[in-house]
Amino acid sequence: MVAPPPCPGACPRCHHGASHGRTICVSHSTRSRQLPEQPETEPHPDADTAAGTTADADTDTDTAAEADAPTDVDTDIPGSASAADTEADAPAKADAPAEAEAPAKAETPAEADPDEGGDTSEKAVAGGGRRGWWGWRVKYPRAARVVAVGTSVLAGALVLFALLVPNQLDRLSFDAFLRIPAEGVLLAALLLALPPKPRRITAVVVGVLLGLLTILKFVDMGFYSVLARPFDLVLDWILFDDAAEWVKESFGRTGEVIAVIAVFALVIALLVLMTLAVVRLTDLMVRHRPVATRTTLVLGTAWITCVTVGVQFTDVPVASQINAKLVQNRVHQVQASLRDGKVFAKEAAVDAFADTPPDQLLTGLRGKDVLFTFIESYGRTAIDDPAMSEQIDSVLSEGTSSLKAAGFSSRSAWLRSPVTGAGSWLAHSTFLSGLWIKNQQRYRSLTTSDRNTLTSYFQKTGAWRTVGIVPGVRRAWPEGKFFGLDHIYDSEHLGYNGPYFSWTPVPDQFSLEAFERLEHGKKDHKPMMAEIILASSHNPWAPIAHMIDWNDLGDGSVFNQIKKEGKDPKQVWKNPESVRTEYRRAIEYSLHSLTEYVEKYGDKNTVLVFLGDHQPVPTVTAGSTSRDVPVTIVAHDQKVLDRIADWGWTDGLKPAKDAPEWRMDTFRDRFMTAYGPHPDSSATASTP
Repeated sequence: MVAPPPCPGACPRCHHGASHGRTICVSHSTRSRQLPEQPETEPHPDADTAAGTTADADTDTDTAAEADAPTDVDTDIPGSASAADTEADAPAKADAPAEAEAPAKAETPAEADPDEGGDTSEKAVAGGGRRGWWGWRVKYPRAARVVAVGTSVLAGALVLFALLVPNQLDRLSFDAFLRIPAEGVLLAALLLALPPKPRRITAVVVGVLLGLLTILKFVDMGFYSVLARPFDLVLDWILFDDAAEWVKESFGRTGEVIAVIAVFALVIALLVLMTLAVVRLTDLMVRHRPVATRTTLVLGTAWITCVTVGVQFTDVPVASQINAKLVQNRVHQVQASLRDGKVFAKEAAVDAFADTPPDQLLTGLRGKDVLFTFIESYGRTAIDDPAMSEQIDSVLSEGTSSLKAAGFSSRSAWLRSPVTGAGSWLAHSTFLSGLWIKNQQRYRSLTTSDRNTLTSYFQKTGAWRTVGIVPGVRRAWPEGKFFGLDHIYDSEHLGYNGPYFSWTPVPDQFSLEAFERLEHGKKDHKPMMAEIILASSHNPWAPIAHMIDWNDLGDGSVFNQIKKEGKDPKQVWKNPESVRTEYRRAIEYSLHSLTEYVEKYGDKNTVLVFLGDHQPVPTVTAGSTSRDVPVTIVAHDQKVLDRIADWGWTDGLKPAKDAPEWRMDTFRDRFMTAYGPHPDSSATASTP
């Protein structure tokens, strides 16, 4: 049967009869089907995809059924071909729509965005009531368009920020964002090349990973600001508990709760927003594929050129690859941290004095009261920084003179701490164990081992009573037994009924007076070795106690008024210069407390070894990378100092700039060698 010739308005592709003056049949039209109530209205040119998609969704048959029976769809549309024409041309119509519509249907669900291309209200109507934002976009199309564009701009800014933001606050500047991120160019190329479904999955994964990377950078900023090092993904998780405790003691329980909630909210918001931003930008690139492709090629070429030529802007390379380097460094860090346990076990197995008989240990100090005292955050900055050196030098000079008048002499030098900014317990254990305790994993391994420390060797001899004055300890401290302490006085057992000074539970002067009252001042006491930790110079350095008459200390309630007269840490920390000033004042207070204690309560058998545990936070050190802390030995008996004459230390409480600089973990063996027999020459201390 031969088909009749087409009418004058027939479709030029398949010769189906056109309706109402159309020049192409419904099957081959990319325009939206007209609604019955608007037979004379031509749809908006840009609404094709949205309208077509909605119309297809409104039918009661799936895609396969449509391909097999297109006549059911066409005959439902006003103005379509007659049933006779449709039946006659069924074979042609069955094939043509399948070829013409398949590509459009494959791309439309994944890539169409009602925010782009055409009037929003018209598309919503053409789409059968797809109104978006609960109808708001239909009622206010211009505002909706502005919001859509603004959202895309914000998404781009967020992703660009994540790609270019550094992980250190001192590198955060406007120049840091005038760069081309290699990772962004590569991700754009990848997303443009992928098919729709893998592309959407990849965009979500990339968004989550980019959010996590940004969170890591923020955490690094905090760690660099306090510890002058990046966050260790394996070993540093425990430090978050310490950070929360510090916030609680410094700013109260309310401050801690607010800080914790804010951190969790920021983490969740950053992950969600970063993922949505990457997905939105991906859809935008696909809708504008030619422009996105050309832009990616241009940026990629520019990045390669900048790397090759070495283009810089204000000493910052224009071609950025900071994220790739950051990930690479973290991979190496994780690998090193995982290996560190085995490395430390080998180091800890070596102890030069392990086989020395107890009666031969520390013979040069028998009968002496030996006090190992740590001053919190007492670092080289306090002595060398011009902004505070004059005042600290005055305190040290005054202390040297007053101690000399009381019959005491002193020698000073420098020790390099394994930490800076925080981590006092790591420095304490390094000094006492003779091992480089640079992280929490090493600390745990040490305190669960049978390694002898400087304090436990004193206990091992049986010639000393060993005690600990640890006002910073406010809960169970099982490690105290490992360090060989017969008795421990924490903040609850010093007889103090006064207020906290931010983080500091007990002022230094009171801690030293409590030691005298509870142990050292008792008549006919056994020679003792004490580990004393002074905490008044602990961050945040406000409010600060000041010296009062030793006889007026009482139960510490006198400090209530002193605290009221002090400064608010929240106000102090608004200005770095104020922080540095209060830090200096705190160190002055600790030094005055210690030197006055020795003057008042020291005797011919007193031997004092005092040192800083680590440098203060970078806010105070102002860019200094030194980890040195002062160390001083004070003694009434000149023979004690004669034993270290070959050390070359400086006379007095202030070490000279060119005084010896030792690693902190070497002190234990040097000290025990000076005051006892020489260690087994076949055993050497660890040198990590």
